Amino acid sequence: MKFFLTTIAAIAVFFLSCAAPAQQIAPSSQPPSTTPPEAVQPEKTAQQSAQDAEVAIAFPIVVTDDLGRKVTVKSLPHRIISLAPSNTEILFALGLDDSIVGVTDYCDYPEAAKRKSRVAGYSSPDLERLISLEPDFIVGESIHEKTVLPALERLGMTVFITEAFTIDNILNDITVLGKATGKSQRASQLVATMNSQIDNITSKTMNLDAKQRLRVLYVNWHDPIWTIGTNTYINDVISKAGGTNIYASDFEKSRAVSLESVIIKNPQVILVSGMGTTGDTVYNGIKDEVRLYSVDAAKNNRIYKFSDANLIERPGPRIVDGLTEVAKMIHPELFGELK
Repeated sequence: MKFFLTTIAAIAVFFLSCAAPAQQIAPSSQPPSTTPPEAVQPEKTAQQSAQDAEVAIAFPIVVTDDLGRKVTVKSLPHRIISLAPSNTEILFALGLDDSIVGVTDYCDYPEAAKRKSRVAGYSSPDLERLISLEPDFIVGESIHEKTVLPALERLGMTVFITEAFTIDNILNDITVLGKATGKSQRASQLVATMNSQIDNITSKTMNLDAKQRLRVLYVNWHDPIWTIGTNTYINDVISKAGGTNIYASDFEKSRAVSLESVIIKNPQVILVSGMGTTGDTVYNGIKDEVRLYSVDAAKNNRIYKFSDANLIERPGPRIVDGLTEVAKMIHPELFGELK
């Protein structure tokens, strides 16, 4: 999520800090289980259990992160720290619950993430606290590249950095992190499930002509209006859902835009995410802006708020749920109305 949070860090930290702090727990001294929870559930058939079983791979292995760095993972990680909520969601989805020993203040999904030790805000981890947890694998985000990453490398830490520009990037991160943590089979199953959901959407939108691809404005702040351009996974989501991001040809990543330019571009659909607890504030700020009443989205009552901003703001496994919501917002005639 670098393209949003690096440019509006002050806004993000202010609002996200309103969230209640999660309970801390001490790291376990026992070696973590490497058995996926599903494999021990009684309702699993023998065939399903066999499919869930991981094939042991020999360490050390070398993987490439999203900065193009070659990262050597010397042994199977047992004490993992995540420095971004999206990465935390990926790690939990890979069945690494018992191996995760530290997360950020904003890691609140799944529920079990709230019970992990907190080692970081968003961009500035508590290095003393982090070191005390004795991690053998750290998953950061590109916002950590300039300061946090060099500090961790000087300490001899193994660090993998993610940075998603497309949905394919997210799928690749899941695959590579699965390999690095001994969860390749779990990662493969997760990616296959996500691809199935993506294909269900794109099979209905891939042949839409330019006129059918409605003009879309994505908003995550309202005063001034912050939106996204090209080279972002949210732009990719809008495209796959059958829309056209009105700023895709204007700039990369994210920035503030003038109200006048929005009116000129005349979006037919406005998607409002907000950040942290700001969703209603941003939604009401856009919906109540009198000067936007002239655009098609307002005239046709097509200003939408996400059920959960994290579905679209976090480049993790739930991005396919965000894609489904966007598809319903843009093309209810193809995917059904939002409930």
